[in-house]
Amino acid sequence: MKKKKLKIKIKQFSLPALVLLLIIILIKSVLVQQNSEIQNANNSVPTTAIIFNENTNENQNILCTGKQLCGAKVVYVVDGDTIDISTGERVRYVGVDTPETKHPIKGVECFGREAAEKNKELILGKEVRLEKDISDKDKYGRLLRYVYLDNLFINDYLARNGFAHAATFPPDVKFSKIFLAAEREARENLRGLWAPGRCD
Repeated sequence: MKKKKLKIKIKQFSLPALVLLLIIILIKSVLVQQNSEIQNANNSVPTTAIIFNENTNENQNILCTGKQLCGAKVVYVVDGDTIDISTGERVRYVGVDTPETKHPIKGVECFGREAAEKNKELILGKEVRLEKDISDKDKYGRLLRYVYLDNLFINDYLARNGFAHAATFPPDVKFSKIFLAAEREARENLRGLWAPGRCD
């Protein structure tokens, strides 16, 4: 008796309805699988830049080359606009240029030592965030980056306080207007190298 009832119920479904039901079941299982894969991918991708942990050496071998955002500790200040970081890479600040202190031809330029000292005071031994514009490296193999210490934009700070000139080279022009305005502000307020008689 039960077998007859079952047969009657199956016969009530038309063939197109059964096909449609199977398609819906297949689509649902595919969507569930894709959702699971997306969730797993999201869990494995970090949403923030890597920050150097001074208690371990785990980040020492993670290079910033090619990365849009990267975190590292400043281990050496070369001059006012160049630093060495814990990944073993050298970083040149994008969009600004401080007076030279170690140039083989120019030698030590006016206010170069002050710019280098200010850079050292700001970030030596500290964790910074590095941001790439378009270019990854310059012709000397240095990373080209915007540098941040917490909420302080170091490139901007140096220009705004008279330690650097705005010096933007395409294609890295993301903050060119900001740097030009920062330099203008420093000039108008006679800060740093723009002070009267400082570098005449």
